[in-house]
Amino acid sequence: MRAFHLFMKTPISIYVVQTDLVWENTNQNLLRMQWHIQRTEPNSMVLLPEMFNTGFTMNSIDFAETMDGITLNWVKEMSVDRCICGSLAIEENGKYFNRFVAVYNGEILAQYDKRFLFSLGNEQSHYEPGLKSVRFEWQGWSFAPFICYDLRFPEWIRLQAGVDVLLFSANWPKSRNSAWNALLKARAIENQCFVVGSNRVGNDALGFPHVGNSQILDYVGSHLVAPVENREVLIHQILEHGPMKKFREKYPFLDDRANYTIS
Repeated sequence: MRAFHLFMKTPISIYVVQTDLVWENTNQNLLRMQWHIQRTEPNSMVLLPEMFNTGFTMNSIDFAETMDGITLNWVKEMSVDRCICGSLAIEENGKYFNRFVAVYNGEILAQYDKRFLFSLGNEQSHYEPGLKSVRFEWQGWSFAPFICYDLRFPEWIRLQAGVDVLLFSANWPKSRNSAWNALLKARAIENQCFVVGSNRVGNDALGFPHVGNSQILDYVGSHLVAPVENREVLIHQILEHGPMKKFREKYPFLDDRANYTIS
């Protein structure tokens, strides 16, 4: 029994920020994020929407920052006793990326560049696609970050099979809201892991409405926090690893991937 406790992962606390984003206004957006983050408890993770400092802008030349820019330095300051996660536009070596960062106690734990760029929004003309799938650890748990449109590509997400938590930072519009809900649920079921999705509310500069539906699902696809629609909110959930571990041992579906070759 003592050995079991030594290896048992402790519960973690996760918050999700769902809010409107002021178009291309970093100062106002960071003030709003700061208000939400200050309402969270220490030693927790906070997931922010995609491009939380600007909205989903294609104006990368004017609004992308460096890794030593205003926004990332602000994230580092806000990350004392908290793991702050979300995406922003980054310029690096003359190229632009939609980059997810995870920062804890002022240190960058992970960075992930969006792999699947949103062609309907011409994102590929303004940003470079990432080439690497990423996972990171925090509080003994493993996490894999993804950004918005990545959600539609399960073969990419499957590269991180076995991870404890999938994180999705998004600007997903109201018109495809049913897909957002269905795909988050599917990713939880097929990967037998927790799924956390943060999405914005409000209209963007092009007039497209967003209704949020940020949510947290467990490893069987059931909602721990049901989708919250069309209002600003800070949602919270404690995740426990033990029940997921037992479920995976009882239903070792992930192990069967190695037994079949698909051509």
